[in-house]
Amino acid sequence: MSAQSLAPRALYEEVAELLRQRIFRRELEPGSWIDELKIAEEYGISRTPLREALKVLAAEGLVTMKMRRGAYVTEVSEKDLADVYHLLALLEADAAGVVAERATADEIGTLQALHDELEAAVDDRDRFFSLNEQFHMRVLELARNRWREQMVADLRKVMKLNRHNSLLKSGRIQESLAEHRAIVAALAQRNPALTVQRMREHFQNGLEAAA
Repeated sequence: MSAQSLAPRALYEEVAELLRQRIFRRELEPGSWIDELKIAEEYGISRTPLREALKVLAAEGLVTMKMRRGAYVTEVSEKDLADVYHLLALLEADAAGVVAERATADEIGTLQALHDELEAAVDDRDRFFSLNEQFHMRVLELARNRWREQMVADLRKVMKLNRHNSLLKSGRIQESLAEHRAIVAALAQRNPALTVQRMREHFQNGLEAAA
């Protein structure tokens, strides 16, 4: 297969990522109409790769396609958010239990190191958000189930659509850090049941803060 035949795929994936980040930064607000003509002109592309990019985002749940009305940034209802947190709690808690049981000492050490970075980033919100996600995704990686990892990655994209991110609530960052400490401690103790419990509590508290 030639490099030329791969170019259209690379283009629409690049456009999808550009739009994805604009959605996460709230430059494209939940519920807002996506002006395809304007964006195509802005990026200097035709409508075809843009529409392919929108299909990717629709499959991820970030964009909603409406008949004869075009594409809109998805609005997350309270039920949507509760459903997403419920699934994340199940999937990530299960993964954390696997890590507590099977991970090597060095692998547990990488989680401790990420947590230490998280502790040091409390005054840098963007870095804290990034490290927080890295910690959770590292747990998934260490559990070594690529299907679960992909499901969580997609669910976390939808979670980012929430206007009232739980970590923005006053005092929630400190609470989240304490919960992470408890998760890391349970992992270090090689206690799968306790690790599962701590991860579930972490998501329950996150949902309550995000509501």
